[in-house]
Amino acid sequence: MNKYFHWRMPFIIVLNLGIVILSLFMAFALRYDFILGAAQVLTLKKMLPAVVSIKLLFFWRYGLFSGWWRYVSMTDLIAIFKANLFASAAVVAYAVFVYRLEHIPRSVLILDGFFCFMAVGGVRFCIRILREGRFRISLNPSGEKRLLIAGAGRAGQMIAKEIRLNRDLQSKALGFVDDDPLKRKETFQGIKVLGRCDEVAQLCQRRLVDEVIIAMPSVSGAKIKEIVSQCQEVQVPFKTLPSVGSLIDGSVSVQQLKDVSLEDLLGRAQVKLETGEILKYLQGKCVLVTGAGGSIGAELCRQIARFAPQKLVLFENAETPLFLVEQELRQTLAGVSLYPIIGDIRHRARVEAIFAEFKPQVVFHAAAYKHVPMMEINPAEAVNNNVRGTQVVAETASATGVERFVMISTDKAVNPTSVMGASKRTAEKLVQTLARASQTRFVTVRFGNVLGSSGSVIPTFTEQIRNGGPVTVTHPEVTRFFMTIPEATQLVLQAGSMGDGGEIFLLDMGAPVKILHLAEELIRLSGKEPYEEIDIEITGLRPGEKLHEELLLQGEGVKPTRHEKICVALSLPGDKDTLQRQLDELYAAAKQMNLPRVGELLHEIVPEFEHQVLPDYYRN
Repeated sequence: MNKYFHWRMPFIIVLNLGIVILSLFMAFALRYDFILGAAQVLTLKKMLPAVVSIKLLFFWRYGLFSGWWRYVSMTDLIAIFKANLFASAAVVAYAVFVYRLEHIPRSVLILDGFFCFMAVGGVRFCIRILREGRFRISLNPSGEKRLLIAGAGRAGQMIAKEIRLNRDLQSKALGFVDDDPLKRKETFQGIKVLGRCDEVAQLCQRRLVDEVIIAMPSVSGAKIKEIVSQCQEVQVPFKTLPSVGSLIDGSVSVQQLKDVSLEDLLGRAQVKLETGEILKYLQGKCVLVTGAGGSIGAELCRQIARFAPQKLVLFENAETPLFLVEQELRQTLAGVSLYPIIGDIRHRARVEAIFAEFKPQVVFHAAAYKHVPMMEINPAEAVNNNVRGTQVVAETASATGVERFVMISTDKAVNPTSVMGASKRTAEKLVQTLARASQTRFVTVRFGNVLGSSGSVIPTFTEQIRNGGPVTVTHPEVTRFFMTIPEATQLVLQAGSMGDGGEIFLLDMGAPVKILHLAEELIRLSGKEPYEEIDIEITGLRPGEKLHEELLLQGEGVKPTRHEKICVALSLPGDKDTLQRQLDELYAAAKQMNLPRVGELLHEIVPEFEHQVLPDYYRN
């Protein structure tokens, strides 16, 4: 390979030199019917050095000595045309000013330019044709994987092109399926559109398809699910491309193909952000994220960095997660000053010192204890972290003149049946109350479960499947709202650009998903059959869990915002003095580990909290 590259440039120069000489000779020969007299030969010899020098100079100027000819495209053809056009113009000028066109017919100059352009471009496209193997007969057709591509759009066509170019893949694209009537029976990349997406199963059987590639990164989860179901029906493997948000600059590669995941099946249309509004409050600012090592906090940091903050302060209590997210961001981001800060949001002196040092202008408060069953047996810690920690950070933000404060809340705060939910609803009330007497814009964003976050249902199910089962589901009818991590964090950033303070923003979570169906689908995606190869076990609802989550309290209406996926809950804050008195009592009970009293006070603050009897070992 190194030897080839060593000789590549001399070879290209010699080849182009030969084309220039041959083009000029052919122009003279054709003009004089291939009978050149002594005068014509003499003129040819005199012109040749100047023509060669001029043309090679322009070829170098327009990059014709570089590039990979196997990938020659229309852009390269335009460059070749420009190089030949200007080179020919220079040759004409030379012939006029030096020879005054004596013994040089004008037709020779025109033919020379035409022949040179055709030869330079033709050689490159011939190389591409040979490299792509359009006329190549496979030496091992039985070893090729026969592929059907779902989607004849840009992504599908680029996949088909790469399959054709990359012989190492040992694959052959048999055809496309696409629901666009304008593409029916058309041919793209030399491959026909064989039918609609609902004909995948029939085509797989008829054409002996080995694998289906779903190259439709913008379609809904329902459409992907339909194609996946057909593949499962005929037992044909399938893969998909990442979502549009994961593709960089629209580039698509076979290397990006992955197994279909639940995120694909639950996927919704890509979130459309009002980037201008987000830039206004993030660009050039110091932004602080609490809980930066968690799933949501880390993704918030990734998304925030896209909007060019001056400083990004990663505030986290756990050392290892903070180290990992800092290393990731330093490797992937440039131009953003990162500050990994170890600290606990419950320690007021530490929080105040951090705010005094960095003077953040925007704060995203993602730090919280979130696991429902665990907080049921640790209610004092839930209160200390989720309520008192929020009060410490929020009051410090207000006192130091932070411009915007965005708190991450949860659907479990609505009519809570758990200590975790009640603690988050209390934090919502606290932030709303502070908003009324502060210059800081305090807003809360409420959303449901996040696919793939630490401790969430998907990683748990995946691990159980990997271990051979059973997959444990708490109740056959239990449902939850789901979002992907990027989707949730992008909408959080968008919500942060809205409101005057005190609002609770709700994110459009789509329809609730039945967890039992989710488990069955994940088992099938793992290549197993539910209840046969992998069993599903119903374990019963755990302490604090609800059968169905909600996003609105009774009496809370909603009003739309300018963003279609965000609305505002019409929720009124309580009395500041009353709330502070209740909070003081709550903190005292938590400090004394008077856990029954903690539950009573949470119920007093959040009347809709359906307080459950605490376990026996909490009784005094």
